[in-house]
Amino acid sequence: MPDAGLRDRFWELPLAELSAPEWEALCDGCGRCCLVKLQDEDTEELVFTNLACRYLDAGRCQCRVYSNRFSKVPDCIRVTENIARNTDWLPSTCAYRLRALGLPLAEWHPLLSGDRASVAKAGISVAGQVVSEQLVPEDNWEDHIIHWVD
Repeated sequence: MPDAGLRDRFWELPLAELSAPEWEALCDGCGRCCLVKLQDEDTEELVFTNLACRYLDAGRCQCRVYSNRFSKVPDCIRVTENIARNTDWLPSTCAYRLRALGLPLAEWHPLLSGDRASVAKAGISVAGQVVSEQLVPEDNWEDHIIHWVD
């Protein structure tokens, strides 16, 4: 399924060896990284909510302002190998996290299945399962904690 210009089976290489287009192509398009996360001040436990960033197109699981996301959303985190390896901010199913830990991609990943719809078929995509953060007052975000991410 890789596009022209991407190395064959590039996803098996260490993340540090990927070109920028290969890095981008590694994303499975699940949208889980765009979910609002809450962290308990006492325990530092991180939990996911079903609230999506206001810029996530929840039907296609793509950022509507991807090229400008860091200026539009100052707390949007750039995924790096270090973030993927050392934080729980990304779900355990994330291709970046898996590869940073030296693990293979899941069989449903589009690079392996050849089908972008395989993410939704596997129940990994957030499409149809989220609400835009802008529709819920921040005081009510705790009511939206979910456990289906990990």
